[in-house]
Amino acid sequence: MNYIVFDLEASCWKFPKDREEQEIIEIGAVKLNAYGEAVDTFQSFVKPVLHPVLSHFCVELTGIDQEMVNRAPTFSKVAYRFEEWLGSEGHYGIAAWGKFDELMLKINCRQHRMEEFWVGDVVNLKKQYADIKGLKNPIGLKKAVTMEGFEFEGDHHRAIDDAKNTAKIFAKYLDDWVFM
Repeated sequence: MNYIVFDLEASCWKFPKDREEQEIIEIGAVKLNAYGEAVDTFQSFVKPVLHPVLSHFCVELTGIDQEMVNRAPTFSKVAYRFEEWLGSEGHYGIAAWGKFDELMLKINCRQHRMEEFWVGDVVNLKKQYADIKGLKNPIGLKKAVTMEGFEFEGDHHRAIDDAKNTAKIFAKYLDDWVFM
């Protein structure tokens, strides 16, 4: 079985709007084999359509600028490519750091009138990591990476970099994650 560790970046504002107004602007993912070895990556920017102009806050937080999303395909095209990349055999466990990514993926599927069955149940690594480590409360990705003695590589709040850093933790605790 393969494992998919993914992360999303979404449009955002200093004063948050309803989740239904947020749109994915980047998808990043790492595919790991049964031994926890990274075998492939996926990365794509996504052109937002509800709010096509990124807020200054969003650009500052993510480092994703207007030109990057303007040149990108829309969500439906990127989601189709991502679904193909996941693999048609469907033998994979899919995981992300927290519930936000699963929620946004499903919301964006509905926004674009797409089926969301392929998303499946996403394992919440943030919660499970807290349980594994006996933490009172879940912690952020960057803190967990540091706690594990890894160096955070790339830019925090860039989907592909966050996915790669999450994959390091995922591989370290490969046998501890619970998939439904």
